[in-house]
Amino acid sequence: MEKVMCALWRPSGRDRAQFSAALISELAPELTRAGASRVRVNVQDETVASGAALRQVASDPQQDAVLQYWLPSANDIFRAEIDGIVARYVEKFAAWLVVESTIIPNADHPPVRGERTWGFAQLAFLPRPTRLSYEEWRTIWQSSHTRVAIDTQSNFEYVQNLIVRPLTEGAPEFAAIVEECFPLAALTDPHAFFDAVGDTAKFEANLAAMMASCDRFIDQGAIDVLITSQYDFG
Repeated sequence: MEKVMCALWRPSGRDRAQFSAALISELAPELTRAGASRVRVNVQDETVASGAALRQVASDPQQDAVLQYWLPSANDIFRAEIDGIVARYVEKFAAWLVVESTIIPNADHPPVRGERTWGFAQLAFLPRPTRLSYEEWRTIWQSSHTRVAIDTQSNFEYVQNLIVRPLTEGAPEFAAIVEECFPLAALTDPHAFFDAVGDTAKFEANLAAMMASCDRFIDQGAIDVLITSQYDFG
């Protein structure tokens, strides 16, 4: 089995709410019927609108939604039908083959098929800074930063998706896509985000540790971060 992740851009002039609703109610079931499994759709909707300050924008235009699914093979000839379906719902899309590493499985608030997952999901698209070799970048991220992200945040799901190769022409040159789920309170309360409600000293320490760790392998202003609602379909 191979995992595919897609960045989706909504058609110009299409209302964001209508676009998101179509992805959830129409696209996801259609992909399942076409043979995709473990379909997940992440959309930017009104439920997460208060978290706009957490969003980071590097791409122009930025991605509007994220799709992921699994296929027995992501080779072009076996993915063609899926790509054709996705293309009907979007202005454009980019797809990548990824290796998934589940750091924190969502055991506290497990997804229910077709329903919105509790809390919210933050997705970060990470490029590799040119100042680091691939192995330097990957080692900092996976062998060191992982522990910091676990220890300093209130994330109840944490998935690292290491990009193997692009699957669509012109796909941006990201190196990884990170998924993390947080309580809704973390949308507007930094103390809740950094697992330090009611403890200013812990908040400051966690924030400082996280920022220092990120600076080692992420260039400021270079990443896209989307704040989304997560929907799973098996």
